[in-house]
Amino acid sequence: MTYTVKFWGTRGSIPTPGPQTARYGGNTACVSVSGPDGRLMILDAGSGLRPLGHELMARRNGAISADILLSHTHWDHIQGLPFFKPLSAPGNTFCIYGAAQEGVALEEILRRQMDPMVFPVPLTALAAAIEVHEITEGSVDLPDFVVQAFRLRHPGTTLGYRIAPAAGGRDIAYVTDNELGDGAGYPVRADWRARLVKFLSGTDTLIHDAMYAEQIIQARCGWGHSTPRQAVALAAEAGCGRLILFHHEPEHDDGALDRLLDDTRAYASRTAGALQVDAAMEGLELPL
Repeated sequence: MTYTVKFWGTRGSIPTPGPQTARYGGNTACVSVSGPDGRLMILDAGSGLRPLGHELMARRNGAISADILLSHTHWDHIQGLPFFKPLSAPGNTFCIYGAAQEGVALEEILRRQMDPMVFPVPLTALAAAIEVHEITEGSVDLPDFVVQAFRLRHPGTTLGYRIAPAAGGRDIAYVTDNELGDGAGYPVRADWRARLVKFLSGTDTLIHDAMYAEQIIQARCGWGHSTPRQAVALAAEAGCGRLILFHHEPEHDDGALDRLLDDTRAYASRTAGALQVDAAMEGLELPL
C-alpha cells in the first residue's frame, strides 16, 4: 500500500506569504501523511493547516477523521488550528497528540489560543469531535501507523516522531525545532545525541530543522534550531537515505533558499556519501 507525505507549510517562526517566498512557501509547519484507505495523519498545525483543511473539505466524501501530532505548542506550530475548516463540520473527528508544557495541560494550551480575548470562537464551540491526548517520549498508539516519539533540544517540551505505515512501507522521521549544536541547558540525558542517532537509524527520509545559516548559528545558540550542515551530519550518522531541510528561516526568500540548498548538497556530496538532500516546498509530495 502506498502512502504519501505532502508539505503544506515549511516555514519557521512566522508566516511569510508573498512573491519572494512563492516557490518554497510562506506557511508555517504542517505535513500530511495519507494512504488510499487509511486514517489521515497531520504533523503540526501551523498556518499550512488552513489550505490542507480547504482541500479536505472540497474533496470529502463523508466524515473526515485525522490524527494531529504536534511537535510542541509554539505559535508557528498551532496557529492553523482555529482556521482549520474541518473542525467546524459536524461528524468529523480529530485526535490531537502532544506534550504538556511547564505544567500546563495540552488541552488548556489549545483552549487559551482560542480564548475570547484573542479569538472570537472558543475551542468548545467547534462542531467536530475533538479528543486531546497528552504524550511523552515513547510509543504513540495510532491505528494506521507505527509511531515513536523522541524528546528534542528546543525550549519547552518538543517531540520528534518516527513513523511507519502499519500496513508496511518506508519509515520517515519528522524532527523539527531541534538544536544539534552547542546549545546548553536542555533537560536531556548526556547520551542524547547517541540516542537520537539510534532513534533515526535506517530511516528512509528525515525531515529536519535547518533554520539557521552556518554564519549565524553561534549567535543563535540556545534558540533551539540547527543548520543544514548539522542536519546532513546527523542524517549521515544515522544512515538515512534522504534529508529534507525544513522550518525555513522567515528572512530567507526563494533565492536565498536556492543558494543554501546548493551549498548543502555540495557539502553532502563531500561528507555524506549517497545522501539525497532536498528542501521542503509547499505542495511537495513524497511516496512512503
